[in-house]
Amino acid sequence: MKEIILEIRNRIGVSQEDLAKMIGTSFATINRWENGHSYPNKALQLRLYEVCKEKEVNLEEMILNKINRVAEDIPLHQGKKILYHGSKAGIEGPISPISRERCDFGRGFYMGTDPRQPLTMISDFNQSKFYIVSLNISKLKILEISPGLEWAMLVAFHRGKMEGVKESKLYESYAGKINGYDVVAGDIANDRMFYVLDNFFLGNITDKALIRSLSALNLGKQYVAVSKKACEQIKIEKEIELSYLERICLRELSEQNRVKGINLANEICRDYRREGLFFDEILKKYSEGGDDLGQYST
Repeated sequence: MKEIILEIRNRIGVSQEDLAKMIGTSFATINRWENGHSYPNKALQLRLYEVCKEKEVNLEEMILNKINRVAEDIPLHQGKKILYHGSKAGIEGPISPISRERCDFGRGFYMGTDPRQPLTMISDFNQSKFYIVSLNISKLKILEISPGLEWAMLVAFHRGKMEGVKESKLYESYAGKINGYDVVAGDIANDRMFYVLDNFFLGNITDKALIRSLSALNLGKQYVAVSKKACEQIKIEKEIELSYLERICLRELSEQNRVKGINLANEICRDYRREGLFFDEILKKYSEGGDDLGQYST
């Protein structure tokens, strides 16, 4: 916390005494914070955040810089990937593929290539933890899912949206899609993409609009350890502490990004509203066995 307070003050270009006046405390208090002898309470951290907004201090950049500095110091070797994970209550015990069932690729241990996704996911939870982790992929079998219809349908299956065709070959193919793999790697469907996905599943937009939105939003990639073998290749490299100040920033950014994503997706959906197939049309067409979904191109 002391580093971020010092950086805020330097970015604003004020003395400790000036910053103290801005947030309603004393010079001595700011001095103790920057020396690491004490810690600001939530009320003063909130006031610090208000000052950052007033002075246009980019807190997100500061948070990411802090994480990147730590990540850059982690030694790498062939096959080792640096990834990021957020947990609402922290990791206890061995890492296991035990996320909730209705996730993008089913039960697993989810890690992202971009720290912003797990950061915003956990920002609402006071006991949450953010981790830099490494995954050794050299001896793992990985299923790569490209951002297209195949990705959308695999997400649909794992979110329980294909129950209406449960007896079909289409359903069976997705039920066994990840069998035998240790890791599934594919684009992230975060809060900006949930809106578009839900509209696709509800039949409000076509697959063309969905996939175009996915490409435009550029949400990053996730690696999901779905086997015990994969989980054994994960190492927690560093736990990053998040202050109340940083969590406030991340919560607000999450909402701003969600709104921006929805607006962008709405524009794309309007442009592609007459192209492609709706979700129920895809289920009907491919569950009847007349076509091969794997050959279908959007």
